Amino acid sequence: MTQTKNIMPKHYQQLQSFERGQIESLTRLGFGVRQIASRLHRSPSTIYRELKRGLTTQIDSQKHRSYQGYFAERGAAYYREQRATCHPKGLLQRAAVFFKSLPKALKAKPRVFSVDTYVHYFKAHYPGFPCPSTATVYRYIEAGKLPELHNYDLPMKLRRRVKRPNHRHARLNKKRLGQSIEDRPAVVRKRQELGHWESDLVKAKRVESEPALMTLTERVSRMEIIVKLPDYRAETCRQALQDTIDDDGAENFRTITFDNGSEFASLNQVQGTEIYFAHPYSPWERGTNENVNGQLREFFPKGHSFKNLSLVDLQLVQDTLNHRPRRCLSYSCPADVMPQLV
Repeated sequence: MTQTKNIMPKHYQQLQSFERGQIESLTRLGFGVRQIASRLHRSPSTIYRELKRGLTTQIDSQKHRSYQGYFAERGAAYYREQRATCHPKGLLQRAAVFFKSLPKALKAKPRVFSVDTYVHYFKAHYPGFPCPSTATVYRYIEAGKLPELHNYDLPMKLRRRVKRPNHRHARLNKKRLGQSIEDRPAVVRKRQELGHWESDLVKAKRVESEPALMTLTERVSRMEIIVKLPDYRAETCRQALQDTIDDDGAENFRTITFDNGSEFASLNQVQGTEIYFAHPYSPWERGTNENVNGQLREFFPKGHSFKNLSLVDLQLVQDTLNHRPRRCLSYSCPADVMPQLV
């Protein structure tokens, strides 16, 4: 059996012009609020609010006295004014202060903030202003809603690769230059104390006589130390590491983990720390250092020679990395965690 009766609730509709005209006529005839509501099949509160909106003071042309009465034109004009401003403002308009300052932060040279760290910086320092989420900012950049920002302004996004969860890596050889990473104390793996580092070389041109950068990254604080090497021979690396430990204090270097590159063959002779070596072809075992080395490429692209790199320029890059807020540090920076090495 087909049901013909409509059981769906009737949605509220705004008052129409003819209804306002009826309200004005009935009001002049002396009808009360409930009587008008009954005739128009409206709620009494609707009629009451409409009478209040359309109430206007007029002057009687005969008695020259002022009086208040409802006028449909005034009620309709007030309705149009309210409808013009009742639409919600978009996030781009509500968070205009944030979106105006974001391009300056991401394009600064040297750059300190990422999208995520700047979002939390803005929330902490400007709590009275609306701020979007990190994911929203990335969506807006991807959609082209922020004309001053593009994907090429986010260097880490361009270099990010899609993960392959089913891919399994097979180690091609088993050579080890010294103590294996498997022998490291559990406190190192769990990041429970300061003083445990990961290290590698950042090379420009693949020529042995070319300068290189030795980078050391502390696993807990993400503190970065960058040392310029005249070449990447084994003895050069050993001497540079020994000088760094002696200058900054052996108490700050409990362990250091390297990969199995031939340039690190002499590191077992270094005094003042314990040296460990990751498995061959397993850069993820030094993921902390690899991550910061990726950030370093923002300043020194691949193929860029380090011959003209001054110590002042190198110190500027190191300070920039050590003063970048990190989400893993609750948006503190490495310099706050290990101020003794700043």
